[in-house]
Amino acid sequence: MALKCGIVGLPNVGKSTLFNCLSSAKAQAANFPFCTIEPNVGIITVPDERLTHLAELVHPERIVPATCEIVDIAGLVKGASKGEGLGNKFLGNIRETDAIIHVLRCFDDDNVTHVDGTIDPIRDKEIIDTELQLKDLETVEGRLAKQQKAASIGNKEAKIEVAVLTAYKEVLEKGQNARVVTFDSKDEQQVAHDLFLLTAKPVLYVCNVDESSAKDGNDYSKRVEEVAREEGAEVLIIAARTEEDIASFDSYEDKQMFLDELGLEESGVNRLTKKAYALLNLQTFITAGPKEVKAWTYKRGWKAPQCAGVIHTDFEKGFIRAEVIKYDDYIHYGSEAAVREAGKMGIEGKDYVVQDGDIMHFRFNV
Repeated sequence: MALKCGIVGLPNVGKSTLFNCLSSAKAQAANFPFCTIEPNVGIITVPDERLTHLAELVHPERIVPATCEIVDIAGLVKGASKGEGLGNKFLGNIRETDAIIHVLRCFDDDNVTHVDGTIDPIRDKEIIDTELQLKDLETVEGRLAKQQKAASIGNKEAKIEVAVLTAYKEVLEKGQNARVVTFDSKDEQQVAHDLFLLTAKPVLYVCNVDESSAKDGNDYSKRVEEVAREEGAEVLIIAARTEEDIASFDSYEDKQMFLDELGLEESGVNRLTKKAYALLNLQTFITAGPKEVKAWTYKRGWKAPQCAGVIHTDFEKGFIRAEVIKYDDYIHYGSEAAVREAGKMGIEGKDYVVQDGDIMHFRFNV
């Protein structure tokens, strides 16, 4: 399931440093604007302690975690929607992603220049928002002019699209993001999806702070949290430079000792990866056997046949039933056989909505 999160922000806010921590693919990080020109793409592993606990019981040959793609997109600047900097190219890269991780600089450092000279994460956020909104407005107005003609002669599909485009146009002209608009009918929802508007994508704001603020944040990050709360968006506090230090340790013990010193239970990279996975509306079901314990990615709300199709299309076509063990039951009883004996294995049909962490076997016939 090739879903992508794009890391965006102004130049020199820590995007590439964060990307380097997240991914084994290394982006160039330097103290000058437009250091990143081509987008860097990395595959990140989603931390999941459940796989480790299951492996201790099953003793598989290997553990296969879930993954998602993350894209480091070059820094946008004021005027990007009109082509300033390398704006049009970068905006195109954002359009190809499914969700946005918006990095905001929330630290003071005279050695790291800021394109606007001062530190103000709210101003920085609004610059990016404005550029994305202007590009979306350009898209909406262009399509609206075409569809209004078709709608005027009774084209049903065009009328639906005009209604969607008009709703978006109204909020974008007010300086709001397209994601604030919701649609009730499936036809409208499909039209909205097919527009691929930049500001309709779900967003996670990442406050890049100094090491001393890694646990509780600072005045800058608190301002971001207030604004995000009004939007209904999530915020994550992370110290990207500190995460670089954590990533440099070879052993788990050394990393954990460093985290303990900072008063952190988990690295920011792990927290961000989990948040990115959730931002894409993804969940995990698991298969467990002597060959492997594997996490499979599916969209929240999918039913058993759709999830079977993630493993192989034949599983979905010939779906008969799903044998489901809840993770807590597997851990409690210690084996699949013990779960069966205790009567805790569920036999589910085509309408079963798969839950995060379900351990599944699919029965099929093609």
